[in-house]
Amino acid sequence: MIGIVLLTLLAAQTPAESVANVLDDWHQAASVADEPRYFGHFAPNGVFMGTDATERWTAAEFRVWAKPHFDKKKAWSFKAHDRHVDFSAGGKTAWFDEALETPNLGPARGSGVLVRIGKEWKIAQYNLSIPIPNALANEFVKRIAAGAAK
Repeated sequence: MIGIVLLTLLAAQTPAESVANVLDDWHQAASVADEPRYFGHFAPNGVFMGTDATERWTAAEFRVWAKPHFDKKKAWSFKAHDRHVDFSAGGKTAWFDEALETPNLGPARGSGVLVRIGKEWKIAQYNLSIPIPNALANEFVKRIAAGAAK
């Protein structure tokens, strides 16, 4: 009986709620260092783009990089808010952006793409960024250029 109720509730979700639930569960899995659950949300060809310009990983590469964090049971904790989700005309692709509160990065932003594979939404791309206020942008551009020149 509980399974029927749960399936009924899941079927009653809007596509936006389904996508939000995947993203929320993905963030929650990281916060409790649940590696299989976290990486299970990626599409087979999923990509994670980190805050550094060198950080473009396939899901498999990202898993190798992240494994020591998950093994120590200390991954990361992102709390999403102000999320916006849109869909392709056929409803098989979703894209989103979300504001994030993080203990290590401070305010951050995530954006990306999910694809529908069978009955599940999977993360095809996630892009993590740190928004820089416009008033500080020139200073950061100069610092990045100076670092690249070395």
